[in-house]
Amino acid sequence: MRKVLSILIILTLAISLVACGGNGETNEEGNVLDKDWKEIVKEAKGTEVSFYGWGGSQQTNEWIDGFLADTMKEKYDIKVNRVPMNIEDILNKMLSEKQLDSEGSIDVVWINGENFSTAKKSDLLMGTFTDVLPNFEKNLDVDSEEVKKDFGHEVDGMEAPFGKAQFVMIYDEARVDKYPVNHKELMEFAKSNKGKFTYPAPPDFTGSAFVRNIIYDIVGYENVKDLEPNKEQVKEKIMPAIGYLQELKPYLWREGKTYPATIAQLDNMYADGEVVMDMTYNPNSAEAKVRTGEFPESTRTFLFENGTIGNTHFLSIPFNSPNNPGALVLINEILSIEAQASKYDPKNWGDLPVIDNSKLSEEEKALFEEIDLGEATLPQEELLTNRIPELPADLVPIIEEIWLENIPTEGE
Repeated sequence: MRKVLSILIILTLAISLVACGGNGETNEEGNVLDKDWKEIVKEAKGTEVSFYGWGGSQQTNEWIDGFLADTMKEKYDIKVNRVPMNIEDILNKMLSEKQLDSEGSIDVVWINGENFSTAKKSDLLMGTFTDVLPNFEKNLDVDSEEVKKDFGHEVDGMEAPFGKAQFVMIYDEARVDKYPVNHKELMEFAKSNKGKFTYPAPPDFTGSAFVRNIIYDIVGYENVKDLEPNKEQVKEKIMPAIGYLQELKPYLWREGKTYPATIAQLDNMYADGEVVMDMTYNPNSAEAKVRTGEFPESTRTFLFENGTIGNTHFLSIPFNSPNNPGALVLINEILSIEAQASKYDPKNWGDLPVIDNSKLSEEEKALFEEIDLGEATLPQEELLTNRIPELPADLVPIIEEIWLENIPTEGE
């Protein structure tokens, strides 16, 4: 995938002089970003917005197709068309449309990290638009690093945050007497419960996050956050954590000879009782799976005492979006208090809100406080006070490559 994205950048830069650029224009009608918000809403009425992004979560899909689509139809007479597609395919589609100078087909895209950086460098995005959204300034802390940066990359108003994630560990309280709160205790736990713990092999997103959490716990975030994307330098700095993972290996499921390929596989192993711990980048997902009967009712979540990695997911608008007004109205609505509260409820999605709590009225605060998070979910305050930023996106594939080279599995 990353090779494809690198090729995309090269190809895009090569054609940049002849391809169309994207500055938020609405064809002959001028720049939509220069218009009054009421006029933008008026133009969006009766239109259709195509929402492209990851479609791997049934709950997420149902929230978009249900709450969001219903709200957009009722409030603005806008139809939401969700199109599930992997981000690399989305970027290829955007690039192809640019190369051919053809009409766009994507209005809103769910994008993050290195993929955002690729799209930004390749001039595939609309441009700065967040300052046009009323709910952006009204409901968010616009000076927050998590709003201004995406995996270390400057956002420059070219994408809007719409939810947060944070890495948590999952365990079965009925089978685990004491959960580990740091890497040392995790090693002892694995030794005492041989074969009952493992993690997905990077580059699985969650497995990669687990490896970075171990690096943070052993090496320290402050000691890796400013590293240059130089493999030898990164390797030298993180080797204490790689050595730890090598030592942990024989105590894992199947003695570390093989690893779950995806987080979905590890979820199934936990659900079947094959392991007693799991992990997730959505701190509310464990409770959601308890409620559907996938996970045992004794499921709980915990954090490492030094904190865990959190990131923000974003929405952007392609340079050639055929419905800029509709895209802006959709993103603005997702940043509303009502949408953020609905999305936060584990029965709907369980996605952490991006709202600045200090800007909420007492009535608005009540919307969030009344949500039943369930026994398996940690309070938002505990999560936010134990939250560590993500590394710059260009360091992540380097760390994954070092893991693959130093933690061999069967057949390697």
